[in-house]
Amino acid sequence: MTYPIIRLHPQKHRRVAGGHPWIYSNEIVMDSAAKSLPRGTMVAFHAHDNKFLGIGSFNPNCLIAGRIFTPHLVDEINEEWVSARIESAVALRKQIVCEPFYRLIHAEADGLPGLIIDRFDDILCAQLNTAGVENLWPVLESALRRALKPRSIVLRNDSFARDIEGLPRETKLIGDEFTSPIEVRENGLTYFADLRSGQKTGWYFDQRDNHALVARYALGADSVLDLYTHAGGFALAAAKAGAKKIIGVDSSEPALALAQKAAEQNNLAAQCNFVRADVFEDLERRIAAKEKYQIVIADPPAFVKSRKDLASGSRGYRKLAKMAASVTQKNGFLFIASCSYNMELPVFIEQVASGLKDANRFGKILHTCFAAPDHPVHPHLPESAYLKGLLLILDA
Repeated sequence: MTYPIIRLHPQKHRRVAGGHPWIYSNEIVMDSAAKSLPRGTMVAFHAHDNKFLGIGSFNPNCLIAGRIFTPHLVDEINEEWVSARIESAVALRKQIVCEPFYRLIHAEADGLPGLIIDRFDDILCAQLNTAGVENLWPVLESALRRALKPRSIVLRNDSFARDIEGLPRETKLIGDEFTSPIEVRENGLTYFADLRSGQKTGWYFDQRDNHALVARYALGADSVLDLYTHAGGFALAAAKAGAKKIIGVDSSEPALALAQKAAEQNNLAAQCNFVRADVFEDLERRIAAKEKYQIVIADPPAFVKSRKDLASGSRGYRKLAKMAASVTQKNGFLFIASCSYNMELPVFIEQVASGLKDANRFGKILHTCFAAPDHPVHPHLPESAYLKGLLLILDA
């Protein structure tokens, strides 16, 4: 297959030639031929001197105009090529996760830029976040059916990223109807997820290992406060470990209903109390009441959604750390996380440390945590290392 050729300006090829999978619009020679290509067209990217850089999708209307699918010259990005990527991803997940509940495709890190797929046994939940993978969907669907034979595929094409790509938002079911919510098995527990209207793809597989880590410290704990509990991931892991009293706080009534259902399913409801509230307002009340907890978990949504939010988001993490530390017992444990990829780890640590100082607490970091390994990181794309967390013991 002959691909349209997109050339880069002089000296603008070095980052891509070094392995970075993104090409920005100001690096590309945007002549009339380039501008006329339909969004998501597969093209061959070349340096200004005509050196081949890779095959990838092109959207002339986006800041990230090019996304490299392969640095190799291939005949065609077709079903056979896509199937090889899917099969490789499945094989890796079978090595690192014991049950068929995991992040199957993690965009650039799995060689399929813009594509997110989570697996829930025989149901898949996918997000097509770029025009390139939107155009590839027919062959992607065929490859997925060949590899996994799913009975249902939910397309959660409702992300902000699709707005940027000029794509409509939609949610669509392909295949058999199923009863919602569905069961999710993780670390010996059964949780519940709403794939059609829940947050993101319905479940946060990225915190799987961190759920287990915090549960180790919750063994026999007198009290646990789980802030932004969502569907109860940390709360129920702590309860299963033997924590005696767990309070989960979240502003989403549907998410709390899922957490309560999971607590009942796992015979842990007697230990768990789920509260609907704004987390900061709830913390203010607990601080005023001088409440203290042996373990406090704070896993908020992204406070920094773009670089322009960095200053305000940093203040948010600092404030959260201060308030969470204020309700943590002496020699208690605080787990705090950020899923903002623009919040780099050193800056996150600095904000948490400042929050502890504001609360007149001293903490020691016991673990620096990241996403579970079914969310691999592209070595040239630090944005794919979005999740970071700290588990601290507070001495004073």
